[in-house]
Amino acid sequence: MFEELAKEDKLIYDLIIAEKERQMDGIELIPSENLVTKAVLEAMGSYPNNKYSEGYPGKRYYGGNEVIDKIENEAINRCKTLFGAEHVNVQPNSGSPANMAAYAALLSPGDKALGMKLTEGGHLTHGHKVNFSGKTYNFLQYGVDKETETLDYDAIAEIASKEKPKLILSGYTAYPRKIDFKKFRSICDEVGAYCMADIAHIAGLCAAGVHENPVSYFDVVTTTTHKTLRGPRSAIIMCKEEIAEKIDKAVFPGLQGGPHEHTIAAKAVAFKEANTPEFKNYAEQIVKNAKALGEALADLGYRLVSGGTDNHLLLVDTRVGGISGIDAEKALEKGGMYCNKNTIPFETGSPWDPSGIRIGTPVLTTRGMKEKEMNEVASFMDQALKAKDDDAKLAEIKVNVTKFCKQFPFYD
Repeated sequence: MFEELAKEDKLIYDLIIAEKERQMDGIELIPSENLVTKAVLEAMGSYPNNKYSEGYPGKRYYGGNEVIDKIENEAINRCKTLFGAEHVNVQPNSGSPANMAAYAALLSPGDKALGMKLTEGGHLTHGHKVNFSGKTYNFLQYGVDKETETLDYDAIAEIASKEKPKLILSGYTAYPRKIDFKKFRSICDEVGAYCMADIAHIAGLCAAGVHENPVSYFDVVTTTTHKTLRGPRSAIIMCKEEIAEKIDKAVFPGLQGGPHEHTIAAKAVAFKEANTPEFKNYAEQIVKNAKALGEALADLGYRLVSGGTDNHLLLVDTRVGGISGIDAEKALEKGGMYCNKNTIPFETGSPWDPSGIRIGTPVLTTRGMKEKEMNEVASFMDQALKAKDDDAKLAEIKVNVTKFCKQFPFYD
């Protein structure tokens, strides 16, 4: 693989191989990352990259799209089958543009919407003031209960009843518990709001039936196609047929030009992979591993936000152990483990110096690790965090982490 690249541009080839080796030699704990199959990688680097195809299948602004139309239609149909969707747009290039298109289709600038606070599990595009979503629309914010650190549906319903938002958004970037999407549907119905979910993190779990799947009864659902879905770095929008035209027009010509059809081909491959019994087992194992990792960390004295997890991710309050989230991230990286610093509910720090870290198990599960290995991962983490100021010890830990990872190859 990459023979021509090695001949034409040795520097970039060497850097790409170095990145592959980093991925294989370390413990990847970032819950928004995963490892795609070689089939998905091959589709990503394939000939549809060369084709412009502005428009939609059967209605393009360029000639020569008869094959591209078949690829895009296959991706659409596979996604409909996988999620039970009435309509699918596979053209969004990433999660943020997908959310932008959904808002543009359903809201006017200044319209009131309701989303989750960034510091309590929401995403920048869920109405944060520094993001286009918070600048363009009048986003109100809900959070979690202070005692349980979980969603308080009665409080959300109260805000919705008082404020009457035009759209209510659920689905989060750092929330470790199951979401009761049916309650959100009920709240939206009560106030006449569009019901939207951003399932970027849990899409693979939803597709496999491991988490409730909101697609069949929500107005619109956006998701990235990587993370737990284990596809290429991209996104899709699924919606009810009655708003399909609005969604499609918002994507093109509203926000994008020519779609990336090589990525759409890779999405089609990933949707096929996800619609198998093996993927269901994989999704179930992701959750088993996350629970096992959380229990192991709790046994070592770490505090888990909300007390644990129901999905693929954990939020760990590192300040309980006297270390900031950013220092924990740095110590783990020196020890060959990769996570991201993260705010926790009722954060006293800042996004750049928060009180916790966010970790997850998609990559570990892709590599074939199971519950037993989660105890070893927790032990490595504990060792690194306790040695945060000892670079020699962290280097030693990294050697042991690499030896551990060699037992679970994925890319040769």
